[in-house]
Amino acid sequence: MIVDITKSFPGRMTIDARFAQTLEPPTVLILFGPSGAGKTTVLRCLAGLESPERGRITCWEDTWLDTAAGVRLPPQQRAIGYMAQEYALFPTHSVAGNIAYGLGALTADERQRRVVEVLTLLQLQGVEHLRPAQLSGGQQQRVALARAIARHPRLLLLDEPLSALDVPTRSKLRGELRTLLKQLAIPSVVVTHDWEEALALGDQMAVIHEGRVLQIGTPQEVFSRPLNAEVARVVGVETVVQGRIIESSNGLATVEVAGTKLVALATEESGSAVFVCIRAEDVVLEAVGAGATSARNHLVGKVREVSSLGALVRVGIDSGFSLSAIVTRSALDDLHLAPGVAVVAAIKAGAVHLVPRRDGMATVTA
Repeated sequence: MIVDITKSFPGRMTIDARFAQTLEPPTVLILFGPSGAGKTTVLRCLAGLESPERGRITCWEDTWLDTAAGVRLPPQQRAIGYMAQEYALFPTHSVAGNIAYGLGALTADERQRRVVEVLTLLQLQGVEHLRPAQLSGGQQQRVALARAIARHPRLLLLDEPLSALDVPTRSKLRGELRTLLKQLAIPSVVVTHDWEEALALGDQMAVIHEGRVLQIGTPQEVFSRPLNAEVARVVGVETVVQGRIIESSNGLATVEVAGTKLVALATEESGSAVFVCIRAEDVVLEAVGAGATSARNHLVGKVREVSSLGALVRVGIDSGFSLSAIVTRSALDDLHLAPGVAVVAAIKAGAVHLVPRRDGMATVTA
């Protein structure tokens, strides 16, 4: 896929997005950024629901948009499945009626077979005669996804697919959605502003801010190694490393990361592969030999680098894996922090966030 577009709105930010990405099945590309960054506009331009003033969009061998050549394929000719943020289900249609919508080119028998096929795939048997208002949030999400895939699209476009759900349901369905996307074997582009969703769902991630694509890479690469300070501010999680849960008990999990053991709040079972995510502001630095704080994790390491953030300072530490901390300038002086100095990083269990690393996810060694 090659995207090079300009889309402006009167009195608002201009979208000027450029990126190229291979989307072989079942790759999931995340469009990540804060609210208002332009992610949904880029997705709608891919779908043909917005019309850029200038640019070109090609997907595989097909040209969907080429303003210089006067090419603007409508949505129905792009072989895409589109799932809106609020699902946009028809309230007067049953589940089966919502899924069948858009299959008018098929015969009645073919439509019925296709509806049964996706009802089975998304485990919606038994609710096909209900209307959206009679469904749970998770069921509504699956119906919207079923409608998007019923036409057998070549590309699936999902706009904030989990944002309409409450927090517990959203957490539960992250893994389910990832499994479904892999099972469907359809390349997907997913918009989200949630870093946990980006890590749980994505193979590749494009960071978008103020209408521009700032960086593309695997989610772990982008979160752990942002290209510049602008990307770092957007992604907001400085340490993302791979780990594996080796024990879970009494609500706590012991996670092994590059030979180092960390204690976190338990979210997955023993043996689970996870991303271990730690924000720099949650890391407290102490002098070696100082009285330990109440934090469950005390990692001995050496300062790797020190960089200014204005009134604050970012400290990179090698503690068996790369770890970032943010300290005040007075703490920098008190601890005599400089490259090569030994230091202890104290981290509370609740500050060690675990994100499941599902089968088929990109595995990049930190």
